[in-house]
This record gives sequence, structure tokens and C-alpha cells, in this order.
Amino acid sequence: MASHHARIGQQALAVLDVALRVPCIFIIDAIFNSYRDPWSGWAGAAGGSVIRVLGIVVSSVVLVLSQKALFRFYMLLFAVLLGVVAILLNYYATSHIDFYSVYYAAALGFKLLPRNGPALWLGMAAVQLVLGVSYVMLLNVPSMYAVLIILDVTIPIWGLILELPVDVQQKLAVASGLVLTASTVVHLALQLKWFYYSCRYVYLLVRHMYRIYGVQMLVEDTWKRIRFPDVLRIFWLTRVVAQAIILVYVVRAVQNESGDQVHLTWDVLWDLLSNLIISGCDSTLTVLGMSAVISSIAHYLGLGILAFIGSTEEEDKRLGFVAPVLFFILALQTGLSGLDPEERLVRLCRNMCLLLTAILHFVHGMTDPVLMSLSASQVSSFRRHFPVLLVSLGLFVLPIALSCALWRHYALNTWLFAVTAFCVELCLKVVVSLTVYGLFMVDGLHSVLWEGLDDYVYHVRSAGNIIEFVFGVIMFGNGAYTMMFESGSKIRACMMCLHAYFNIYLQAKNGWKTFINRRTAVKKINSLPEVTGSRLRDIGDVCAICYQEFASSARVTPCHHYFHALCLRKWLYIQDTCPMCHQRVYIEDESQDGAAFSNNNGYAAPDGNADEVAAAGGADAAAAGGGPEPENELLEDNDSIEYDDDEWGTQNGGTPIEEGYVNDDTDSSGE
Repeated sequence: MASHHARIGQQALAVLDVALRVPCIFIIDAIFNSYRDPWSGWAGAAGGSVIRVLGIVVSSVVLVLSQKALFRFYMLLFAVLLGVVAILLNYYATSHIDFYSVYYAAALGFKLLPRNGPALWLGMAAVQLVLGVSYVMLLNVPSMYAVLIILDVTIPIWGLILELPVDVQQKLAVASGLVLTASTVVHLALQLKWFYYSCRYVYLLVRHMYRIYGVQMLVEDTWKRIRFPDVLRIFWLTRVVAQAIILVYVVRAVQNESGDQVHLTWDVLWDLLSNLIISGCDSTLTVLGMSAVISSIAHYLGLGILAFIGSTEEEDKRLGFVAPVLFFILALQTGLSGLDPEERLVRLCRNMCLLLTAILHFVHGMTDPVLMSLSASQVSSFRRHFPVLLVSLGLFVLPIALSCALWRHYALNTWLFAVTAFCVELCLKVVVSLTVYGLFMVDGLHSVLWEGLDDYVYHVRSAGNIIEFVFGVIMFGNGAYTMMFESGSKIRACMMCLHAYFNIYLQAKNGWKTFINRRTAVKKINSLPEVTGSRLRDIGDVCAICYQEFASSARVTPCHHYFHALCLRKWLYIQDTCPMCHQRVYIEDESQDGAAFSNNNGYAAPDGNADEVAAAGGADAAAAGGGPEPENELLEDNDSIEYDDDEWGTQNGGTPIEEGYVNDDTDSSGE
């Protein structure tokens, strides 16, 4: 129970911490969006600039304060505000002769107040008493001075109750205000020492983190500590709700003036929603706030899709980070916050279409590994396959529906061309994934190794990568045309450079590297001797990579180990060493004709027929054990063979191993 209450307390503190940082964002946003009078003169402009800079600096400092310092700052601020309210209330009460009538008529206007002066004055005294107690509690004033301050706050009200002369009442109010102001200044001056040490601590902490971890880690730590996405999210939602209330009030005011009843039709609701959306991205901070809201939506969408398809990969949970970053980049690239209201709404809708296609591409990246895993591991449960196939079908249908809807309502332009290209690319990627999935599922129906599977999968994926590369080049050309003839900007130019490097250059480089590696692996495999027929049957072992029997043929390495050609080729994609003994597999200078070969347990035999293989095996066994071994002796496992340090240079009848065969990673003692 205690831990439960402690957890609730921590959550309440976290919520309060975020809520207290939101006003800083409002102040910074108001300063940046405030109107500057060009006719105010140089003195007014300089003073306004100083006030703006000071407001931004103070708000930024308060925004990044620690939780303890933030709470203390707001306690001091609220104490000052309470003191100001108490002073103004005393001045207002003593500056009117007929206080009751003026207060009743001008302030509230309803008949809940008492109708005699003393009762109202006692209520005022109770309010001032609450303000004074709150003031001394927030400032943590000692008890001796606390009583004096409370008495000072309530003295003008007692002057009203005693019906002192008006000039005496006003002098009491002024004196009370001066005493309270002096007390506030003294207490704030005493806090300068705390303020100095707090700033010094923050400076030392920032310098320490900068020297050890760098700027990136410092920014990330501050970002997480102040919960900046939550602050932006609450800022944007609060701003939108406030503007919605104002719009509803304006609609009702227009309705009352015109005398006509305005019904909430779809057109009215759309106008209200459009105005809210337009005002929700009119500055950089509001765009950041909208990005934070999009981050939450995308995060929970990604979690829902992951739970539906049954994926547990941590890397697939980055949708809540990718979507807002892409939205913010699109907003900066198109200058969203600086456009006119109507044009801003159109541009925002276009950016959201591009963002939707990007999210669908990311969802495909989440679905494809699960699809390949289910097909490669031969999972037979239909309930396990159905969610992934359903999501893949949706990824194929949604882009087509989006493209058709956009082509029906808009004419061809660079934006529509980009959205259509992204949709077509996504459909082709889904087709490639489903084709590879089908190939693996067909392979599961074979009882023997399907040697052509790797080639088919390679050709299908290569076709998909080539198509993706072509679309990348097309999108680069579309972006170049947009930058030159429509809306060029530095951010768009930077994004085009990043696109050209990551989506064109690196993709082409990796594709070419894969092609060269595959061609080299095929060349290496073709250079190795092949064992077939009776010679293969007499070996009587399995492939050391896939642990399946040899159906038709096997390839023999220079170190006299043998594997399936397909299995060895996949291994050679990764490294050019034997999986058993880590010697080099491919040797260009020496011919392998007539070389002795052995099974994976070390039994060597020269080229010849089956009888020669058996005879050689018997002779070796007799020489090793001093007598003939049984014909049907079980062979040892592939992984049971070990070599001593003295035997590393020779094996299989003392055949020397050349120094060039040894892998550099395994023979590092001489370095």
C-alpha cells in the first residue's frame, strides 16, 4: 500500500512538474508572435527588444530548472502575486466611500453578497487573512514576523470596520502596502544567495556533462529531464482548447447580435475545425506542439500494430519518434507557419498525406521481418499468419485507395506525383515481401533441400531493390524540379542532399557490393571440386552447416571438408573461411584436380572409385588403431574434432597447410 501511494505521489509530482513548465512556452510563444510597432522610435524599439530578450531568457531558464528549484521558484512567484492582490484589495476597499454599493454594482452584479456593510467587511477581513497566511507559508516566514505581516495585511479592513476617517483609511492602506512590499523585497533579497548557488550548481553540472559526454548527451538529458514532449503536447492542447472556447463564444455572440439561430451543421463544424488547425500551426512552437501530439498518436498506433502482428522487436517501436520528426521537417521545408491561413491549411493537408505514406512504409518495415520469420521457421498455425497477412493486405490496399482519391480531386503536380510514387513503391514492396513469403512457404512443403530457393529469393529482392532505387532517383528529380521552379529553400536543399546520399548512393553501393559478393561466392564455389555418386554415398555424413544429408552432390574445400554448394555459398557471403577449421576456401593459384578429400570427421580418400575410398579408409584405420575396424562403425559428430597446437599445421595424413590459408583473425599471435 505504501508503494502504491508513493507511486501515485511521484506521478502527481511529474504532472505538476510538466504543468508548471507550460507557462514558459506560452510566454516565449507570445513574445515571438507579439506585434512590433515600427513608429515607436529607437528608444521604444530598444526598450521593447530588451524586454523581449529578458523575457525569453528568464522563461528559458525557468523551463530547464530542476524540479526542486522549479517548485521553489513558483512558491516565490505565488507569494509575490498574493502580496500584490492583498495590497490592491486594501487600496480598492479604502478608496471608495460607499464601498458596498460600488462593489456590488461594478464587480459582481448578483445578489449573493450580504446587504449590510459590516458583514461584507468581515468577509473582506477573512479573505485578507487567507491571503496573509498563504503569503507567510509560501515565503516560510518565521512565526514572530508572520503575525506582524498578517496583522499588517488586515489593518486597513479593521479601519473600515471602525469607520475611521477616509484619509486615515487611505493612509493605513498605503502604509500596509509599503510594509508588505518591503517585507517581500527583503525576503527576495535573502533568496539571492540560493539563486546564486543554484545557478552555479547548474553551470558546473552542464560543464561537467559537456566535457564528459558532449553536447548531444547534454541535450538528450535535458530533453528527458524536463519532459519536453509532454510540455509541448500540453501547451498545444491547452492553446487549441482555449481557442475553441473563444470561437464558440464568438459564434454565440454573432448569433445574439443577428437574432438568427445558428445550427451546428457540417459546414460550421468544418469552419471551426479549420480555424483551430490553422491557428494550431501558426508558429514554430505550435508546430512543435502539433508534432508532439502526432508523436503520441503514432506511438500508440505502432504499439497496436506490433501487438496485433505479434512482434517483440524493440527497434520497431520507433514510430513515435520517426513520425513527428518527419512532420516537423516537412513543416520547416514548406515554411508552414509563415504561410497565409488558407494556404497553410492546404499545405498542412498535403504534408499529412506525405506523412501518412511514410508511416505506411514504416509499418511495412515492421511487418516484413515478422512475415519472413513465420515463413522461414515454417510456423503452421493459421492464427499466427493471419494478422500479418491482413496488415500486408491493408498496406497494399490503402495506398491504392489514397492515390485514387487524390487523383479524383486534384490535378497533377509535383506533390501529387510524390505521393503517388510513394504509394506505388509501397505496393511493389508489399508484392516483393509476399512473393518471398510464398517461396519460403513452398520450400516448407519440400522434404529435401530446395537448392534453387536462394537464387529465386535473391532475384525477387534484387528486382525490388532496383525498383526502389529507380523511385529514389525519380523522387530526387521531382524534388529538384520543386526547388528550382516552385518553392526553393535551404532546408529542402539539405534534405535533397541527405536523400541523394542515403537513398541513392548508399543503396546503389550496397546493392553493387551484394552483387559482387554473390558473384565472387559463385566463382569460388565453381572452383571447388564436386563429389557425386558412389563417392558421396561412401562418405556417409551430413553437411556441417545445415545438418542435412547430401542428396546429389557436395563441394569439397581445400581443407578437405565438404558441404552443400548452397550452404557454403551463403557462408561465403559472410567470410572466406571454412566453417569447420577457418582456413581460406578460395585459392586462385593452385589447382584442386586430384586433391585428396575427406569427410567432416577427418577420413581422407584420394580420387577414385568407392572401393578405393573404402580401402584407403581401412588402411588409415589399421595404421591408427593397429587392426581393422568394423565396417559399419559410427562416425563421430562434425563438431567433435579438435586440433592441438602442434597439429594445427598438419592434418589428414600430414598434409601441410600453407601459411596463406590461415585466417588473419585466428592467427594473431605473431602480431
